Amino acid sequence: MRFLLIFVAIALMAARCERNRDTDSDWKIGDPEISVQREPLFPEREENELVTLWFSAEGSDDPLSLESIELRFSDNSAVESLAAISAWYTGVVPGVPQRTLLATLETPGKKSILKGNIGLGSGKNYFVISFNARGDADLAGTLEVESVTLTFSDNAIREIASIPGGPVIRFGKILRAAGQDGADTYRIPGLVTTNSGTLIAVYDNRYNNSKDLQEDIDIGMSRSTDGGQSWEPMKVIIDLGEYGGLSEQLNGAGDPCVLYDRVNGTLWVAALWMSGSAPDKMLWWASQPGMTPQETGQFILVKSTDDGVTWSEPVNITEQIKDPSWQLLLQGPGRGITMSDGTLVFPAQFKADIGVKALDGGQYTCHSTIVYSRDGGETWSIGTGAKSNTTESQVAELSDGSLMLNMRDDRNRTDKTETNGRAVAITNDMGATWTVHPSSNSLLPEPNCMASLIAAEVNVDGQMKRVLFFSNPDNKSERTNMTVKASLDEGATWPEEHQIELFSPAGYGYSCLTMVDDSHIGILYEGVKELYFQKIKVAELLANK
Repeated sequence: MRFLLIFVAIALMAARCERNRDTDSDWKIGDPEISVQREPLFPEREENELVTLWFSAEGSDDPLSLESIELRFSDNSAVESLAAISAWYTGVVPGVPQRTLLATLETPGKKSILKGNIGLGSGKNYFVISFNARGDADLAGTLEVESVTLTFSDNAIREIASIPGGPVIRFGKILRAAGQDGADTYRIPGLVTTNSGTLIAVYDNRYNNSKDLQEDIDIGMSRSTDGGQSWEPMKVIIDLGEYGGLSEQLNGAGDPCVLYDRVNGTLWVAALWMSGSAPDKMLWWASQPGMTPQETGQFILVKSTDDGVTWSEPVNITEQIKDPSWQLLLQGPGRGITMSDGTLVFPAQFKADIGVKALDGGQYTCHSTIVYSRDGGETWSIGTGAKSNTTESQVAELSDGSLMLNMRDDRNRTDKTETNGRAVAITNDMGATWTVHPSSNSLLPEPNCMASLIAAEVNVDGQMKRVLFFSNPDNKSERTNMTVKASLDEGATWPEEHQIELFSPAGYGYSCLTMVDDSHIGILYEGVKELYFQKIKVAELLANK
């Protein structure tokens, strides 16, 4: 018996050591490499090609085949959210591209083996791994590939173990797809959570193309009562129709900003509308000083008092807050806030001729600011400009009651230096005066794009703490690398360990954050003509703090 046990032990050791050894075959197989695409696994897509494998193979005329690919996922991976995994051979480089199925596994597990037989060629051989998610996939779940093992027809085995960085695959939903419900493009996301936990998403329905106003654009709204796992059919909540006897193309309303009044339980959505601008002119330029819809862009509001089920007709508050000499006044876009004292605050922007050079070449220079109401939305007021040549902004209340305005800075159109980044200012008097924040134009790189900023009380090391969360394309020149970041010191620092990249490809780049609940952050952001929703665990973003 003792000799038998020794024999078995030696055999097991030999088998273990052989996993990365060559056989007596004339083929020489290099160590495999892996890359994981940073973009969500969408249940709405039949195939999500997120993993690429490749290895070099050099040998004789004797045929060589790959017989299996084994994927091992970490113990906390949400493999139960997978419907299938497929592996495809895409050919040899250099060579003729191809796409041949190795295998499909319809019952994935922590150890998933895809068995087949694919003849290989000399050179670098490439495979892609495609994932299919269940319709009820856990949107906060992740898949972490711990190792990949390849087995060949000559019994050679190659393994990638302890993969650096532990490639993580996340789940997501395509909230609005290009062409859905007759809209060519969905853009400009806004997102809030009501007291009952309902998620309210708003966006542009751009029916004809991706073009900004002036165009046929309405404001759409989607509603979720289960934390974003499912969404009700889209509703159009702002449509100016053929006002003034003009076509819908000349009565578009866009760039929504959503705000939830936590005191009174009222949802507000602000939008920009102008009637009569020529279809070949951009509203950003065509809007002029004045107050009427025919002259200048209008700041309009709709509201819901039943958690987003029904919505009011539009109310025009332009007369309350716009200076007639300004060329244009509009909201955020994105989302507004309810301050701790109940004050409602929309981020906003206006274009005025104040003797400061406009970086877009126009006479009127844009300034980020805020629009606010102290009486639950009965009346509205406006602040002063926080900084010249700033546009789309987001606002958050800090622990001392001051407001932080995080702004798109048009200087970044041409300035790609180390100081390129979001402009940040603070006000203690509702926008009457502003102070530059130490992080301004330095800590949050941007490619000149809209971004999102929210403040939330979350559990950090067992104590409730105000944390700032921020999202944007984390790139100085391109709208790529959509990333969510957290700051534990109210924007003084944004450590790398508190950052998660969600979407690396290029997109339109706008995003909006909300606290789905105490433990999860939700984000709605733009791909190309589409809007994506994802959830992130707060504990993961805060690196287990």
